[in-house]
Amino acid sequence: MSDIIREIEAEQMKAAVDDFAVGDTVKVYGKIKEGNRERIQVFEGVVLKRQGGSSRETFTVRKASNGIGVEKTWPLHSPNVEKIEVVRRGKVRRAKLNYLRDRVGKKAKVKELVR
Repeated sequence: MSDIIREIEAEQMKAAVDDFAVGDTVKVYGKIKEGNRERIQVFEGVVLKRQGGSSRETFTVRKASNGIGVEKTWPLHSPNVEKIEVVRRGKVRRAKLNYLRDRVGKKAKVKELVR
């Protein structure tokens, strides 16, 4: 990659990124624009995957809303992501938790990592 692209991407990256991993339950505070107003909406769920690198890195969070699975993918360094708060750490052995999509109820839980 050329140095020019690297410089532009470095400017767009956030200075401090919250430390979270796949399997963690997180609260994502996302900015929502409604007309001329802006508010913050919280999306809480399990991190299914983190992919990409540098300023292109994204993460996907899944939650169950009224018995229906909802997934949302955010760019990590987006200005629309206010902050990411880790609610609990998960103990997982793989990088992508796609198998959680087929599971319902207690089977869809991720074990908690005790430190």
